[in-house]
Amino acid sequence: MRDVAALAGVSLKTVSRVVNGEAGVSEALATRVNRAVAQLDYRHNLTASNLRRADRRTGTLGLLVEDVANPFFADIHRGVEDVASPRGVAVMAASLDRDPEAEETLVSAFASRRVDGLILVPTAQEQGYLASEIRSALPIVCVDRTPRGVRVDTVLTNNVEATQQGVQHMLAQGHRRIAYIGGDSRLSTARERHSGFLAAMAAEGARVRPDWVSFDSLTIDDAHGEVERLLALPDRPTALFTAQNFLTMGAVRALREAGLEHEIALVGFDDFLMADLLEPAVTVVAQDAREMGHVAAEILFRRMDEGPGPTTVHVIPSRVIPRGSGEIAPR
Repeated sequence: MRDVAALAGVSLKTVSRVVNGEAGVSEALATRVNRAVAQLDYRHNLTASNLRRADRRTGTLGLLVEDVANPFFADIHRGVEDVASPRGVAVMAASLDRDPEAEETLVSAFASRRVDGLILVPTAQEQGYLASEIRSALPIVCVDRTPRGVRVDTVLTNNVEATQQGVQHMLAQGHRRIAYIGGDSRLSTARERHSGFLAAMAAEGARVRPDWVSFDSLTIDDAHGEVERLLALPDRPTALFTAQNFLTMGAVRALREAGLEHEIALVGFDDFLMADLLEPAVTVVAQDAREMGHVAAEILFRRMDEGPGPTTVHVIPSRVIPRGSGEIAPR
């Protein structure tokens, strides 16, 4: 900053005001400073500035999700940025890859870097380790999954009711032979969606076949293999419910390879890119992931401004989007 001040022929205070966007500097002086900044390739040292700030904020948030490549979590990230960017706050994101140890390690790493707040999609079975961060007054919001062992603000979708609606949609077409392909059974979302499936089937008196229900399909290939198994049964199901977007993609691939995409109904939980362009287009239970990220970030900023208070749970509703695959009648 001294070099910039010398080159521009202004005081150090003037340079500080310009680089921090403060008022009180004429347009002519600001132009001289900015020209000197560009000539010297000066970069404002935010870390040094933060040491001088009374509130000790760093202008950063941490976002920990299962997989930043998954469109669902990418939409959550986008929702967080929609709130953070206008406030001049940067969002640092990382993937947990369903690794409980990585969750604790990355939370510690982000806290050590003094992020102003943390948004977490829990992966570990319990989050008691967050107690020390909570005691240190780090604002934390969990999203998509319910934390265990601590009380923090949480933003969820209505997994049970939304799954019921998706399964009821196929039951209304006349299906009673419905298979369920679930994700990671360790996660609260997987358990809740399975509960919704069972509730919908029970409400219509439809039999749940144990060999038509599976868990722990984690990838497109896992779901592809599971659907192949179901299709090879002598008494195969007439409809499929897949409990996560990657699992729906695997199911679509298996049905198309078997030439059964127009004979076996399919409803998937989570929308995905170009699901509406397939033939048939894929009927989904669509979560509003971007809104979940938006609400989580708004809560986090409120905690940063107002401090601790009674924790809240916000539920963002999902909706069934009929597109074709879920409207196939049983043969």
